[in-house]
Amino acid sequence: LAACLSLGASAFAALDIAGVRIEDTATVGGVKLQLNGAGIRYKGPFKVYVGDLYTTQKVKSLDELIAAPGPKRLTMTFLREIDSAAFGKLLTRGIEDNISKAEMSKVVPGMIKMGDIFAANKSFVAGDVCALEWDPAKGLSIWAKGKLQAEPFKDPAFFRALMSIWFGHTPADWKLKDQMLG
Repeated sequence: LAACLSLGASAFAALDIAGVRIEDTATVGGVKLQLNGAGIRYKGPFKVYVGDLYTTQKVKSLDELIAAPGPKRLTMTFLREIDSAAFGKLLTRGIEDNISKAEMSKVVPGMIKMGDIFAANKSFVAGDVCALEWDPAKGLSIWAKGKLQAEPFKDPAFFRALMSIWFGHTPADWKLKDQMLG
């Protein structure tokens, strides 16, 4: 009976957003993270991906996210086909919209490396997953389609710049920002 009740409780804890199952926990670097929030990224009237954010403690801003101890994970599960090179350019634009020129000069090497990663993947189709995992011990790992894309990015400034796309002062999607920040 206890096993059935615990299975039932965990089944209800997960969310379903646009047909994508969002678990209430994730593990990065051996650390169990809690779902901070999740939602849909829209581009005009189109649903592009479901985004979810996992942290060690609840966060409500970019500064809180960066200051939170331990690993973090942002996952995007695509709902439609998108050219990955175009997606990489959108990420670059999102960084440019949210950081100063002085900060930009410091993160250019990371942006070039990230551009190469997305160009190599050609496209994402419905169901493909891209995960950004920050582990303070290793750095930022980018996973696409279940595969680690390159050696981790060690620069915390690049991680902050990348997270500003979703949680900065000019996010890519305000509603998604609010949903992922709970």
